[in-house]
Order: sequence, then structure tokens, then C-alpha cells
Amino acid sequence: MATTEECRAALEKLSDNMAGAEGDVRAATALDRSVTCRITDLDVTFSGRLTDGRIAVHDTYAGPPAYKAQIRLAMTGDDLVAMVNGELNFAKAWASGRVKLEASFRDLLRLRTLL
Repeated sequence: MATTEECRAALEKLSDNMAGAEGDVRAATALDRSVTCRITDLDVTFSGRLTDGRIAVHDTYAGPPAYKAQIRLAMTGDDLVAMVNGELNFAKAWASGRVKLEASFRDLLRLRTLL
């Protein structure tokens, strides 16, 4: 099972990957939105902001999200690490229910290029 530190490192790597992206992927991440990522098996939530193509994690706390972020993710720590390392396809994990993504319809349309 992935640790909280490994999950934080995976989010930082994801942020670096997004910041270095070009074209449609870069355009899709050029949002300014609040973000939460709930790690279900650790009962931990990372909260932060997606801005300028990067995810900045501001807080980590126990339990479910304390507020409804504009973009909300939920998954196990192992799934987060596997996705960031390219071992798990996000679209397949989302379609099968392993990963949950909630956002406005407009944001989902914009983020679909990441799938």
C-alpha cells in the first residue's frame, strides 16, 4: 500500500508532468480551479489548486474533503502512484470506477483531452 508521502510525491510528479506538457494537454490544464484528491485506503485528502498548468497542494488532512472543490478526485494510493508512473490508464480506471472524478460539465469537457 502506498504511503501518504508516496502519494504526495506522485501528485508533485503529476504536477511536473502537466507543467511540461504542450498542445492540447497544456491547454486542458490551463485552469484556475480548487482541487481535492481523496486517497480512500489511507483516509487522507490532499487539497490545493490547479493553476498555470500545475497542481499546488496546500493542505493534507485526515478524512473526507472538508469542502467541495471544483475538481474532485478519489482513488486508492496505489492507483494514484500507478497512474502517475504510467502503469494504469486513467480513462480505463475512471470507466471501471477505480478512480472517481467529479467536476462541472464544462471542466470535464476541457479535461477530457487528458484521458
